Amino acid sequence: MEIDSVRLVNPMAGWIGPMRRKRSFIADQRGTVAFEMPIVYLFIIISLLLPLADVAVAGFRYISAWQALRAFGQSILYSPPPDVTNPSSWVSAATAKADSNYPISNFQLKCGNGNAACSAGNNVPPMYYSYSTSITLAPIVLSSVLCGSGNCTFTLTYTEQFQ
Repeated sequence: MEIDSVRLVNPMAGWIGPMRRKRSFIADQRGTVAFEMPIVYLFIIISLLLPLADVAVAGFRYISAWQALRAFGQSILYSPPPDVTNPSSWVSAATAKADSNYPISNFQLKCGNGNAACSAGNNVPPMYYSYSTSITLAPIVLSSVLCGSGNCTFTLTYTEQFQ
């Protein structure tokens, strides 16, 4: 009984000779994961996260520009111009209300059911206003996908009934 208890407490009981240790390192390959992790992280960042960041930035810019167009349209609806039939007199004042990050361009006031521009002689309801803004993307990885022809500028047009 005494021999077994000494054997369990003996620190040298689990000692493996120098030749057997080499075989145990070959069988135990836990260090391989630590070696491969930088390669896996680099692959994940380049192939998944950077393209996802490009799509997210494009989505945020699109949503921001669309919201700027809608907000400008609401400002026209809730504070209408004094002379609706003469858009040249109030376009500059109205575009001053627009978001400076997304300037308003190509402002048109259309009357009737067609695409005829409103004037003193043509003020047939319904009246529509139409305008546009442009956004520019700068993708990191997905430039060939998001900017097919090399042009990364997109124009968003917004139209709403005025009266």
